[in-house]
Amino acid sequence: MKRNILIIAAMLLAFAGASFAQVKAKDGIYFAKDEAFASSGWKEEVVVTVKGGKIVAVNWNGVSNAAGVADKKSFDAAGKYGMKKFGKAKGDWTEEAKAAEDYLVKTQNVAFNQYKDAEGHTDAISGATIHVKGFFDLVNKALAAGPVAKGIYSRDGWYYAEQPKFDDHSGWKDTVVVTVVNGTVVDVLWNGIYKDDTKKSKLIESTTGKYGMEKAAKKGAWHVQAAAVEEAILKVQDPSKIALKADGTTDAISGASIHPTAVALAIEALKAAR
Repeated sequence: MKRNILIIAAMLLAFAGASFAQVKAKDGIYFAKDEAFASSGWKEEVVVTVKGGKIVAVNWNGVSNAAGVADKKSFDAAGKYGMKKFGKAKGDWTEEAKAAEDYLVKTQNVAFNQYKDAEGHTDAISGATIHVKGFFDLVNKALAAGPVAKGIYSRDGWYYAEQPKFDDHSGWKDTVVVTVVNGTVVDVLWNGIYKDDTKKSKLIESTTGKYGMEKAAKKGAWHVQAAAVEEAILKVQDPSKIALKADGTTDAISGASIHPTAVALAIEALKAAR
């Protein structure tokens, strides 16, 4: 009996050691995002902090192609996502995401594969009824990409800004969401809200061919030119360094002839990150 107890104890210790093994990544803050918006309209993002060879913090969030949405956790905190209210889930999205985040910090199991269906749901994480495969895929993508270099900003997070009023001519009000990780701008999302519910977001209208700019603009549809502006902000990091002409356009972004209102909005949004 004593021998059996010792064997069981040794097995438990070995399991604990495997569960809390060091992550094969150097200390730093890591980031990854989905390459495209899902059918739900969300593009998920994850931030992983490694210290002393272990994951010590994880932030699973997302940005949306819908109009006027800051980030997934803020949207959920405002009661607008409503998994419990509208989907009859056990927890709201932020609560269930935290269950997955806490599980990873506790187990260090970046090779998690205990899925019960193709969508990536699991019974192995208490409190998480949402599909978590995308979360673990992003964690591994982030760790494989290497740590984000230290940037010029003091605070990390998702920063949102929108124009104060709708344009009298176009009926649109532009928005921007800027993601900052380790003081570095790692993602920029430029979008727009229409004055009434007859149109979806500017990004959705453009990607579905309903915005109409591609019919006249030599440099492409609105979302194509918007992507060029987003990349320019990512490259320069400080959007105030992008020179604008008196008419609001710029020669500094080769792929965009539109008025890059995202530049001024990014400057405004990033004030909170300074």
